[in-house]
Amino acid sequence: MNKPLDGKAEFKRGWQIVMAAAFGIGLGLSPVPFYTIGMFAPELAREFGWGFGDIMMGIAVTTGAVFFAGPLVGNLADRYGVKKVIIVSIILFSLSYASFAFSNGSLTLFYINWGVMAAVGAGTLPITWTRGVNLWFEKKKGLALGLSLVGTGLFGAMIKPLAAWLIADFGWRAAYAAIGALPLLIALPLALFCFYESPAHRADKHTKHEKQSTENVPGMTMPEVLKDRRFWTLCIAIVPISFALGGPIPNMENLLLNKGFDSVSVASIVPVIGISVLVGRMMGGWLVDHFWAPGVAFVLLSLPALACWVLSMPDLSSATAVVSIFMIGFASGVEYDLLAFLISRYFGMKTYSTIYGFVYAAFALGAGVAPMIFGRMYDKTNSYDSILVVSMGVLLGGAALLLTLGRYRHFEMPIYDNKTDVTEGAAASYRTTATK
Repeated sequence: MNKPLDGKAEFKRGWQIVMAAAFGIGLGLSPVPFYTIGMFAPELAREFGWGFGDIMMGIAVTTGAVFFAGPLVGNLADRYGVKKVIIVSIILFSLSYASFAFSNGSLTLFYINWGVMAAVGAGTLPITWTRGVNLWFEKKKGLALGLSLVGTGLFGAMIKPLAAWLIADFGWRAAYAAIGALPLLIALPLALFCFYESPAHRADKHTKHEKQSTENVPGMTMPEVLKDRRFWTLCIAIVPISFALGGPIPNMENLLLNKGFDSVSVASIVPVIGISVLVGRMMGGWLVDHFWAPGVAFVLLSLPALACWVLSMPDLSSATAVVSIFMIGFASGVEYDLLAFLISRYFGMKTYSTIYGFVYAAFALGAGVAPMIFGRMYDKTNSYDSILVVSMGVLLGGAALLLTLGRYRHFEMPIYDNKTDVTEGAAASYRTTATK
């Protein structure tokens, strides 16, 4: 008789999935434009005379595109499998990011490029990759999700200095082209050869079987989800949270310069963001496996609220700056795996990517407009202090709203055999024992 795998056996069987997801997400739409815009902004401002608010508007354009593309991509992944969506999206995202190298001073074309990149690159978001991770792991779901999302922290720590080096030695146009090539060279081969949506899909790689398996996974249908108050609570809560965490990060270089730090100090402090995101991914995943996830979120999101207040103070030392930035990055590291975990626990996997697409649209709404608003406030007041205080308040409000989600639902998952990967009839034997 087949028995559920323990956590160690899950990782022995599914480590390739986690690895592929880590590199795929880390080199995707979520971190790459977000973490590099702060490095390119001064170059674009000098080259074309654009304001920081004008440049940061690109992230807001991305928000609008993802708002519509996210649910669509999620639906395609649920219907046809995530691997096809991922492969096409990696290729198109890579090419569209590299095309920033051809910017000619037209803000209109600049914004169009952001919109196209977001639309075609939405398949590289956690919307797709985390569906596979969720289906491969049950006992250690949170940790697996955290590890699969460490790519954002790893590449967040590396891509800023990489961009700085490329810009300094080869110019900003060559830097855009080089960074744009990374998804094609690294993420695409891993998606092709290491990523499968579930053990059932690896056991039978035929498209027909994959589609049938996708249709029979456990969970709620979209009509059921749209009537559920937990879904709307999650969507509403994530907007202020993503705003408060998404605003400071791309503006951090300029924020520190405004506080009196020199460029050398800024270059040494800012990479803390990527490191703290990495730590947040791993610790957050472990914590939600062992404790109630909304409670974990409330505690961890209270820390960056304090950090926003500290960063608004007139006298900021290097030590307090590092600690504050670490707390913001740490909470940002918890965000994505928290969303993936909450969706799987409260709504199941039947329409997981579609649900994630809608929730991610809400996330993008907050995170997308925040850098622009932060930039506009700086252009208007030559300071970020007032918007940081606002961020502190809305962050605490959003975190408190998560506490109303209540108990997890329970969706029985198929039992996979260590040798054959999938038990007979497992794909059709799900039962939901949800607490409504």
